[in-house]
Amino acid sequence: MVRRYFGTDGIRGLANTHPMTSEIALKVGMAAGTVFRSGTHRHRVVIGKDTRLSGYMLEAALMSGFTSVGMDVFLLGPMPTPAVAMLTRSLRADLGVMLSASHNPSNDNGIKLFDPDGYKLSDEMEKQIEDLIDSDSKSMLVEADRIGRATRVESAQERYIEFAKRTMPKQLRLAGLRIVIDCANGAGYKVAPEALWELGAEVIKIGVEPNGRNINLNCGSTSPKALVEKVKELRADIGIALDGDADRVVIVDEKGEIVDGDQLMAVIAESWHRTGKLTAGGIVATVMSNLGLERYLRSIGLTLARTPVGDRYVTEHMRKHGFNVGGEQSGHIVLSDFTTTGDGLVSALQVLACVVATGKTVSEVCNRFQPLPQILRNVRYASGRPLEDTRVVKAIEGAKAKLGENGRLVIRPSGTEPVIRVMAEGDDEKIVSSIVGDICDAVKSAAAA
Repeated sequence: MVRRYFGTDGIRGLANTHPMTSEIALKVGMAAGTVFRSGTHRHRVVIGKDTRLSGYMLEAALMSGFTSVGMDVFLLGPMPTPAVAMLTRSLRADLGVMLSASHNPSNDNGIKLFDPDGYKLSDEMEKQIEDLIDSDSKSMLVEADRIGRATRVESAQERYIEFAKRTMPKQLRLAGLRIVIDCANGAGYKVAPEALWELGAEVIKIGVEPNGRNINLNCGSTSPKALVEKVKELRADIGIALDGDADRVVIVDEKGEIVDGDQLMAVIAESWHRTGKLTAGGIVATVMSNLGLERYLRSIGLTLARTPVGDRYVTEHMRKHGFNVGGEQSGHIVLSDFTTTGDGLVSALQVLACVVATGKTVSEVCNRFQPLPQILRNVRYASGRPLEDTRVVKAIEGAKAKLGENGRLVIRPSGTEPVIRVMAEGDDEKIVSSIVGDICDAVKSAAAA
């Protein structure tokens, strides 16, 4: 399926540059509103955003598009992506929209769409919207007396905070824990610290002064150095780093060591398995999750199902096969008992629940397995299909033979840029490094030919 606007996670690009312009946002609102406008009830859409400067521009354009096709708009303001998904269901909306480019720099932005159940749209649904974007917009407009209204939801933050708090086991409090939270100057800058404080923790906040341009800038889950330093300085029990739209989380233990999504999934899966909450006998992760996670799960009688990279593929597999824990190494964790998409705060609360229940330190709780040496390198190319070159094919075949059963190899083109991603992992770091180097060299040669 050829995509004209949608990528692997909605529509994304540089603000004020195609396709991230007011004109396209207006048409997306009209097209998506038309696709989801069925039945005789009063139709409604929920719109949230992160803290990027361009969010004001795109929010207004979307609002205009949706109201012009007869949909009432509920504006949430800066809110995490999972909050938008949750409120789409709670407010019985026909559609949810999140304006965010997640962990990207501030000049980027994106449009993510959710169906009435809070799930990201299927490829087929996105194709319908794309076709309407490029069609004559006049046919989508409603009569003057059917134009929609726009309302700001003043209680949105409180509703999400209460939702997040209820995911914690009953009677469990965070009293006595000193928590540093880095909100990446993004969508969770108000709700995440407040939820932790209301649960009884001593909360130290960083990355909570957004100015429209500093989202993800030297802070958050993609740049946790400041969090590590603050945890050490204050001798905190734990550090929590969210990304720009708060659907990812990275943990820093009391020693200042970073804990990634693989370890967090292991913690949650083991805890839920022990209490009988885990379904389907395992979890879902992508091809990028460490082999150490797979081996650890096997050692406690659980399975690991792998999907292509992208949280949507993880969620689809979970829904189809009945799993309730899944996610990515990056910290994008989906706990379907509570959420329909990744939720950094809710994931962190599940880890904190394990810490409180066991009385152990974060480093003891979160060090579930020793990751295998894993090396990921990106090779940029101008055009063509380097992976089909005979030199690359030969290098890959040789790499597989060297690794055998003691490692994994993942080579894939990026879905968002002209880059080939080469990842290998195994028990012997020297072999892994050599394999990645050989394949990257072959890709470079093929790309230059």
